[in-house]
Amino acid sequence: MRKPSAGRFARLGAVVTAAGLVTVGMAATPALAVSDTLWIAAPYELALPKAVDGRQAPAATVALGLYHDNADHRVTDGRLTVDASALTGVAEITWPETCAPNGATAVCSFPEVPLSGETPVELKIRAAAGAEAGPVGQITYTATATTDDGVISGPENSTSVRIASGPDLVLNRPAPVTGVKPGSTVPVPFSVVNNGNEAADGVQVTLFVTRGLAVGGVAPQCTSTPLGEGTIKPITKVDCAFDDVVEPGGSFTLPAPLRAKVASYALGERIDITVAAGGGAEDLAMENNGAIAAIDVVNTADFAVRGARVSGAAGETVTAELTFRNRGPAWVANLGSGDPVAAVDVTVPAGATVTAVPDSCEPRTLDGGWWESETRTGAPRYLCQLPMWVAEKQTATFPFELRIDTVVRGAKGAVTLKPPYGDAPLAFDPNSANNTAKLVLNPAA
Repeated sequence: MRKPSAGRFARLGAVVTAAGLVTVGMAATPALAVSDTLWIAAPYELALPKAVDGRQAPAATVALGLYHDNADHRVTDGRLTVDASALTGVAEITWPETCAPNGATAVCSFPEVPLSGETPVELKIRAAAGAEAGPVGQITYTATATTDDGVISGPENSTSVRIASGPDLVLNRPAPVTGVKPGSTVPVPFSVVNNGNEAADGVQVTLFVTRGLAVGGVAPQCTSTPLGEGTIKPITKVDCAFDDVVEPGGSFTLPAPLRAKVASYALGERIDITVAAGGGAEDLAMENNGAIAAIDVVNTADFAVRGARVSGAAGETVTAELTFRNRGPAWVANLGSGDPVAAVDVTVPAGATVTAVPDSCEPRTLDGGWWESETRTGAPRYLCQLPMWVAEKQTATFPFELRIDTVVRGAKGAVTLKPPYGDAPLAFDPNSANNTAKLVLNPAA
């Protein structure tokens, strides 16, 4: 069993076009305690550059970590056992200070096991002189840690290792930038080194830039393509092809520093960056070819809902059009996760039955539980999901068809804005007064 990696990159274009998500190759194996799970974070496979021309082979980095799932638990005394005995004679390992080696095996200590998939332990491994290309074996891992419920352990996990020849382009990982003001310009650090044993004959650079940022043309070697349906495009894809030859140990940068202009409607923005060797050459370690430049802008978005007042006689069907509006000034987007930006919670007035609802509205019981009926109509409550992004000043209408079974004067339902999951306030919305409205059926004269 493998848990998806926490370190994802270059997925914005895939989210917008509904294609598959790109993930970094990180293996993880769970072991269940009473109420927590211990995970071992490690690469699924590793390619070691072969030594050539009598020179020492470049070292590859293996990032390892432990983490757990339950925020209510403190997990301590993590011990990760790394067995690299299969590499004896074909590779050399440099252990960090947090690992206690005994021959080709070592125990790495994690005094505090985090919740996230951080990988604080890094091994340096290089192919031995004379080692030939091809599979050489596996590094295996086991782990234990201590919680309030006792000791939990991670079953064996492994990294397949091979010796290969080729370029290994490694992209720097920009630190997240916070506190940015709309209208400002933000530098985006960009640099690439070749950790492989062969030159990269050209460099391909791809940027996925969210709508609240503008990076200009980047370079004459680049082309820009807006992505998404409709007149407003949430992402711009920038493709660049450079003919620079990057020798082993050499580096590459863009012709001019990468800078992003922050729009007045920007909020949580990002640039997803990937690099690849030119000519379709295989990169020895694709997991370090991508990075996310996250730019958090100081801005707000005022989400609001408007209810409806409709009337009709018993037996008639009426339509109530419920409206969502983003009053801005910021747009809101969850392009990385693909989650809805918010949900509209609708409670049906007494005396009426819902006979038709929008496709984005799921039926619920009155207390918010799952609706067990095979039909989507007739429920007392509905949860309508908004899209994964909404532009500033954008509106959405949710038409509900209501059959009036019994005339109840002034019957009141409710329309409430909520986060897509849970009940916490919308962090970007400073005005909660317009997050609720009434759906009134047959209002009193």
